[in-house]
Amino acid sequence: MKTVVAGALGECVHVAGVMNFLRLAEEAGWRTLFLGPAVPVDKFLAAVRREQASLAAVSYRLTPETGARLLGDFAEAADDLRAQGVDFIFGGTPPVVEQAEAIGFFDRCFDGSEPIEALLAYLRGQTHMALTEEDYPQTTVERIRWKAPYPLLRHHFGLPTMTATVAGIAQIAEAKVLDVVSLGVDQDAQENFFHPDRQNPQRTGAGGVPVRTPDDYRALYQASRSGNFPLLRTYSGTDDFIRQAELFVETINLAWCAIPLFWFNAMDGRGPWDLAGSIGEHHKVMAWYGERRIPVELNEPHHWGMRDAPDVVSVVAGYLSAYNAKAYGVRDYIAQLMFNSPPGLSGAMDLAKMLAILELIEPLAGQDFRIWKQTRTGLLSYPLDLDAARAHLSASIYLQMALRPHIVHIVGHTEADHAATAGDVIAAAKMAQRAIENALYGAPDMTQDPAVQARKGELVAEASVTLDAIAGLAGPGVADPLTDASTLARAVQLGLLDAPHLRNNRYAAGQVVTRIDTRGACVAIDPESGRSLCEAERITQIKAALMSAPVAGEPTGAETV
Repeated sequence: MKTVVAGALGECVHVAGVMNFLRLAEEAGWRTLFLGPAVPVDKFLAAVRREQASLAAVSYRLTPETGARLLGDFAEAADDLRAQGVDFIFGGTPPVVEQAEAIGFFDRCFDGSEPIEALLAYLRGQTHMALTEEDYPQTTVERIRWKAPYPLLRHHFGLPTMTATVAGIAQIAEAKVLDVVSLGVDQDAQENFFHPDRQNPQRTGAGGVPVRTPDDYRALYQASRSGNFPLLRTYSGTDDFIRQAELFVETINLAWCAIPLFWFNAMDGRGPWDLAGSIGEHHKVMAWYGERRIPVELNEPHHWGMRDAPDVVSVVAGYLSAYNAKAYGVRDYIAQLMFNSPPGLSGAMDLAKMLAILELIEPLAGQDFRIWKQTRTGLLSYPLDLDAARAHLSASIYLQMALRPHIVHIVGHTEADHAATAGDVIAAAKMAQRAIENALYGAPDMTQDPAVQARKGELVAEASVTLDAIAGLAGPGVADPLTDASTLARAVQLGLLDAPHLRNNRYAAGQVVTRIDTRGACVAIDPESGRSLCEAERITQIKAALMSAPVAGEPTGAETV
């Protein structure tokens, strides 16, 4: 293990930057020695000799002219150590860095504007000044490992024209603040890319960038080939799933697949497939990406939360997502954990819900099924006021860091007002990065709060009741009810998986009533008494309703619920 010795030189007492650097050095595998503030030149160099250090990190943040004289004396006294192979780096304010660079002694100078990954790359042995495309890993798992302990940063981006979106991606890439640009394409592209006859010119640009040809995707990818060379990904569309998958891999080197289990179909009005049919198609897409060892994200549980479903339904959906991904051959599974859904959840109950999902899916992990955690702020939770929204973004991400995510999907602070511009994305990424740094420098372990742990245990137990009930719906000969499209669709139709926003939906029951209780948890309630219902009670009520008013032409399913 190589040693780095670091401290603030001369009369400088500012050591926060030194401490941050040493934390990174430890993460990169270095043995570190902190000399403290106001270290005399001779004491500093004596420590370098005594510790047989490979690297000396010098800081000075006071007057540039004074710093120039002090650093000159330091360089002259340290010349023999440099001849012996010791590397010297300097960190300070931009004016002092300018003086340090003019001396010509230091191997590298840092003024605090460098991205975290540049510092980590240097500490892990990269000696050249500028990172190139070869330095930035171009697959998701490699980039996660390369950037650790910091999570990858992802943000949604897509403007109503190709020209604006191409220019915006280039601007984001050059800013070096985002690891993954999540392409937001318009609804016609998601549903009708291969069916120009079904496209409606009046809908062009509705919801994102209007990509219409493979070359459009290639242009978006090419725009990302500068700066920190961010990865690109996009949603898997709502029709022609395999053709779209082939297109994405060929044109944008797709970072990972994002597809739901129950959504993006006729049930939510975003695609032509019925519920059971879309589940089957989603299974095929998972298998296709799994065969190619491309990660898969099921952007699933938050769709229930955003429709005010009970927390336990979101937890069940989180488990079903991972379970189905593994069953259909996914090797690297990205578990999406959207906080603030519904928006009224308290931070403690939100954290408990995510911990319950992780506890349920953790036993699925193994050599052939790796789980990567991705957190995000709730889409519907942002206030309209932009100052308040900035605070909400930062506070939400700080809470998310309790889960130690591998990816943070930044939902921009402009979400409630307008689609994010490139400038908005860059600003949001900087806010997120600061919140992440603050958390990694020593946040309290909020997962151990007794209220959080109690609610987590409650949700795990309740989710097991619901999963058993879903399994009981399977018909004869079904080998695995939890991956059977008909059984899963039946669970939605009968209301085992249900949300208030699904009322009057022909594919769903839409009968559950929920509220945020005094703990800040979203629970199912009895609509007459207002009393909260455990899952056993809720399922009993579903069975009673089916017995009294069966669906016309359909078996009641009450016997198995």
